[in-house]
Amino acid sequence: MSIEENVKMIRNTIEKDVTLIAVSKTKPVEEIKKVYDIGIRDFGENKVQELIDKYDKLPKDIKWHLIGHLQRNKVKYIVGKVHLIQSLDSIRLLQEIDKHYSANNEIANTLIQINIGREESKTGVLLEKLDELLQQCENCNNVKVKGLMAIVPQATEESCRCYFKKMKDIFEDLKKKSFKNIQMDILSMGMSGDYSMALQEGSNMIRVGQGIFGKRNYNN
Repeated sequence: MSIEENVKMIRNTIEKDVTLIAVSKTKPVEEIKKVYDIGIRDFGENKVQELIDKYDKLPKDIKWHLIGHLQRNKVKYIVGKVHLIQSLDSIRLLQEIDKHYSANNEIANTLIQINIGREESKTGVLLEKLDELLQQCENCNNVKVKGLMAIVPQATEESCRCYFKKMKDIFEDLKKKSFKNIQMDILSMGMSGDYSMALQEGSNMIRVGQGIFGKRNYNN
């Protein structure tokens, strides 16, 4: 199927209140424009440099989501260019974001990424450190937390559902509490291979790359 057909198929299977992010990492500007032209405005990138390159070449009404690990020394490059940082995962990164956004009088909208499967190969805050990170978020002037993000371990359907359910429980528990600078509006979970399951378990934002663009070419 074509890129346009892929997008239409996904749109037909998700609710209107679900945000579809087209994950465009490694994909050329021409292919991104095809997705843009049929109405998608949310795009996700893993690397700061690639996001910045595309930011300068594509329409300014695109909402860019940084979904990959954000190195502290790269924060200064994304100020004012990223709609949502989905990979806030440490106090040190939080402080760096707050510093650079404060200096530019900008607000950083973020999601806290949780390493729900405790995978050594994945970034994300561990659950036992979540409360400390939340407390520090309350002390910030220029960082707003809008919800949570997770990448669940790829295994059986049963285990995937278990992790999605756990994320939803954490999300709902935090929603009941009152924080400064923190709202639980977005639960970003589900990718090309598992977004249907994620939606069934309560996700309201999905990140789809190969399901839209096809396989990635990491040589680009």
